[in-house]
Amino acid sequence: MFTKAKWSSLFMIVISIALLAGCSGKSGSEAASASSTGTTEISLYTGGSLNVKELWETLIPEFEKANPTIKVKLVYLPSGTGGQSAVDRLLAAKQSGQQSVDVDLYEGSLDDMTRGNSQGIWAKLDSSAIPNLSNVDSNALKQANDMAVPYRASSVVLAYDSSRVSTPPKTADELYDWIRQHPGRFAYNDPATGGSGSSFVNTAIYNFLPADAMNSSDPSMAQKWDKGFNLLKELGPYMYQKGVYPKKNQGTLDLLASGEVDMIPAWSDMALEQLNKQLLPSTVKLAQIDPPFTGGPSYLLMPEMSTKKEAAEKLLNYVLTPEAQTIIVNKMYGYPGIKWDLMPKELQNQFASVSSGYRQFNSGDLQKEINQRWQSEVAGQ
Repeated sequence: MFTKAKWSSLFMIVISIALLAGCSGKSGSEAASASSTGTTEISLYTGGSLNVKELWETLIPEFEKANPTIKVKLVYLPSGTGGQSAVDRLLAAKQSGQQSVDVDLYEGSLDDMTRGNSQGIWAKLDSSAIPNLSNVDSNALKQANDMAVPYRASSVVLAYDSSRVSTPPKTADELYDWIRQHPGRFAYNDPATGGSGSSFVNTAIYNFLPADAMNSSDPSMAQKWDKGFNLLKELGPYMYQKGVYPKKNQGTLDLLASGEVDMIPAWSDMALEQLNKQLLPSTVKLAQIDPPFTGGPSYLLMPEMSTKKEAAEKLLNYVLTPEAQTIIVNKMYGYPGIKWDLMPKELQNQFASVSSGYRQFNSGDLQKEINQRWQSEVAGQ
């Protein structure tokens, strides 16, 4: 007997299949037209903020100029309006036995890769077809199980006003000491509202644990968080206004810009962009601490059911060239997906203060537990 929940699930699968079939099932005339013109069209699904769309609108014409037989259709899914549904549709197509989809490349996260990999929806990357994979740090590819290209990245760093902080902390312990010695002059945002605050909280907790704990989703890990939460509670009264935590990443950047605080954790790309646009004082500098805050790449994945893998691989190969990566860095103010020593010297110098590395936090639903415990024990104290 079908319950309401089962009927709802069945309905969503049918709708997902219909959506994919509608955009992937080319008619005979369409296929013939593509064949007669000698042009292959691939579909790239991407999401996030508007600057991601603008990035691809710059990269795609450059790629097509160098590859005139390949056209790229950009399918932009604004943040919060359907990025997850694209993965859901791929999963539904796989489960229904569908043979092809009109998604040839998908920009997503490591969570998307992990979730889809269990169902076999992502294709293994072939270095013989994508020779520029050699430009990528082997550890980054290994973390993605060679199933995704980490084509750009950013991390949380320490942003401070050098007119008031002449010598910034270099280690996590030095940072905590600085906070204690300068009451009210440091702020981080509510971790549930932005990644910079989340990184500060996670770093405080996981610095007490083995390095590989950051990549464990084992629920028993929560039993080892006490030392980190005790530290966060102890630091609470020394925070901005004795424990006021702004909302979102921008909230703390606004406090730094107005001079309300002297130091914050901030996303490297956000801070660099706002410095470039003079939204932050020119006296604001960026630095990484040791052990570093967390960060991560944005990945490009190729569905196994794509029938245009050869053309998609050419786009992946182009994205990993120094020329494309220079566009990416200049547009996104983030880190390149390839090794820094392959990038122009001026960019290496520009990012020297923040390019020392970062850690990745991939612990699944444990992040929700951290946020809930932080809300009750730290914000609520």
